[in-house]
Amino acid sequence: MAQQTQPIQPHDHRNDWATGGAVFAGVLLLVNGILHIFQGISAIAADDVWARIGIYVYKVSLTGWGIIVLIVGVIAVVVGAGILKGFDWARVLGIVLASLSLIAQFLFLPYAPIWSFIMIAIDVFIIWALAVYRPAPGSTV
Repeated sequence: MAQQTQPIQPHDHRNDWATGGAVFAGVLLLVNGILHIFQGISAIAADDVWARIGIYVYKVSLTGWGIIVLIVGVIAVVVGAGILKGFDWARVLGIVLASLSLIAQFLFLPYAPIWSFIMIAIDVFIIWALAVYRPAPGSTV
């Protein structure tokens, strides 16, 4: 019996970039979550570590801010692990968390501008990579 052969499809290298980007975003979200946990703990434990800003439109208590960042960090670690396991809910939540982190870092700009800009860049990459990635059904990242 003659075997039917499938025509060779050209390899889509964009999918490789998207898959690599999703893995990288999952790892970054894990690391970002851990860094948020440390940042939140330091803001709660000794808010004298961070510079005091006199007049700022978005003035927030550093202790309150630290609690929020700590909670978001713990959730980010769970979502990052979910992304690496290939869960769809984690991809969507990853975009949401990276967006919230971006907003939180914007509010933290006067206290630690270099740190905030770095974290904003990481958050933008996470949002891009998770939005672009389209996994095959039943596959993990």
